[in-house]
Amino acid sequence: MNPLADAQDQLAWLGEREVETEFVVEEVELLCRASEGLAERGVFEPTNLHDLQVIGRRLGGIDASCRAELWAKALATDPAWDEVRPLARRFLLVTLGDWRQPLPRPAPLRSGDN
Repeated sequence: MNPLADAQDQLAWLGEREVETEFVVEEVELLCRASEGLAERGVFEPTNLHDLQVIGRRLGGIDASCRAELWAKALATDPAWDEVRPLARRFLLVTLGDWRQPLPRPAPLRSGDN
C-alpha cells in the first residue's frame, strides 16, 4: 500500500485485493502520532511534522462509514485522499528527496482473501 502514488496506480496495485480503508488510515495515523516524538529526536524537520499533523487531522476527519469500505472504493469516492496525497508527497520529497517510491510488491492472494 502506498498512499502517495497516483490513485490509478494505487487501484492497479490493489487489483483484486480487498484492503480496508480503516487499515490504511490506522497505519498512517500511527506515523502521524509518532511524528512529534520523532521530530524531537531530530528524525523529521519541522516542515515534516506540520505536514504529518495536517495529514493526521484530515484522516481523522474520515467518517466511520468511509473507513468501513474498501480502500479501492475510498480512493475513487473520498476527496480526503486527494487532499492527503500532495502532503504525503511533500513529506517524501523533503525526507527522501523524491516522492516517487516504488509500490510494495503485493502479497499473493490466499484462498478466501477476495
